[in-house]
Amino acid sequence: MLLDENSFVEVGAYVTARNTDFNMTDKKTPADGVVTGYGTIDGCLVYVYSQDASVMGGSMGEMHAKKISSIYAMAMKMGAPVIGLVDCAGLRLQEATDALHGFGELYYRQTMASGVIPQISAVFGTCGGGMAVSSALADFTFMEEKKAKLFVNSPNAIDNNYAGKCDTASAEYQSSMAGNVDFTGSEEEILSQIRTLITVLPANNEDDLSYGECSDDLNRVCVDLENCVEDTGIALSVISDDHFFMEVKKAYAPSMVTGFIRLNGTTVGCVANRCAVYGDDGEKTAEYAPVLNAKGCRKAARFVDFCDAFNIPLLTLVNVTGYKADKCNEKTMAKSAARLTSAFAGASVPKVTVIVGQAYGTAYLTMASKSIGADMVYAWPTATIGMMDAVPAAKIMYADEIRNSDNAAALINVKAAEYRELQSSAMAAARRGYVDDIIQACDTRKRVIAAFEMLFTKREDRPSKKHGTV
Repeated sequence: MLLDENSFVEVGAYVTARNTDFNMTDKKTPADGVVTGYGTIDGCLVYVYSQDASVMGGSMGEMHAKKISSIYAMAMKMGAPVIGLVDCAGLRLQEATDALHGFGELYYRQTMASGVIPQISAVFGTCGGGMAVSSALADFTFMEEKKAKLFVNSPNAIDNNYAGKCDTASAEYQSSMAGNVDFTGSEEEILSQIRTLITVLPANNEDDLSYGECSDDLNRVCVDLENCVEDTGIALSVISDDHFFMEVKKAYAPSMVTGFIRLNGTTVGCVANRCAVYGDDGEKTAEYAPVLNAKGCRKAARFVDFCDAFNIPLLTLVNVTGYKADKCNEKTMAKSAARLTSAFAGASVPKVTVIVGQAYGTAYLTMASKSIGADMVYAWPTATIGMMDAVPAAKIMYADEIRNSDNAAALINVKAAEYRELQSSAMAAARRGYVDDIIQACDTRKRVIAAFEMLFTKREDRPSKKHGTV
């Protein structure tokens, strides 16, 4: 169901467990509980392992781990993605240190493969303990929405909790609350989503096979795109070739949009602020303040890092006024915003930013501004860019005059209008070179495509270092 018809070739079908302790000699372990091999998806080579829960619960033993590690070794040699279909009861207790060592080797293989080949994990059954760590080492994690369980500690093992109170192992919790899962759905939906994702992603960090022919009009006018300022997920769909948009971690921190579109047949990673969600019927189903929160920053930072590792260009749509002010966010807001700032600034791929609404303060700087390395920055005519909204800025700057005025409201309006014209309009930013051009909303698609075409051969010198430490 996952691979192209008749393309799967099994590797290691005759491998069984070597351990003889605890009466293991009497137990049959065909393929040692994991099917491994390779095949194609839409003609693209992929390596696959699928754990078999009918063999000792799909538990991870020495040979089980070795088979998966071998598939990773082959994938690294060929530069092809690895897809894991997970249903694992955890470590095989009968094999103890051998199983532990095998798990450790798998972690090492996954770490070495990170940023070199795409790694996809799909949880269909149990994914507990060490296997949960393995799934988190993957670039994208899928989870069946009804039967699958993903946990480090099971819900009933957590103090003051049980599955009936808060099922921390459920797909709903892991996708919307924990942010460990990128996509959820039925078994058929997940397999279809994986196939789509593989066709979008490069095969590895050097050879990009994700380009395709564009059947859409490169100069297509995006009518009424300005009406999508609140729900930028819709805006990205409108901009994209044939309205293709694959959103990543949709249920987690939904005020920050991350996902993939295609522009002129090329995969582009997108990050955008979202203020509202509209259903297919046009009705608003959710609303958010136009601010950055800690979860959204961490979500976007990880996505930007992935795109940079695999040379996927980045498009950012900005509509943000500041940071979310509450006790929960304040704990990690500074570090999370710093993490996103570092990710954007450190990314060497082509970066295009479009300011579609408000862009205020250092929250705007974090969203791929010209200051932290965006190659091209566009703004819609209605965009506002500056330290803060013009009205509170006027109240602060002219506090004494307002206090002594007979008509304070009128004075505030006059001063706010002056401030807006001189300091917080799109034109004011363009005059200073912080915005490269002011474009009509309907022309966004063709202007962004042209910018990425121009940036195709981008090369940029960076300091010689292993990695940043933010």
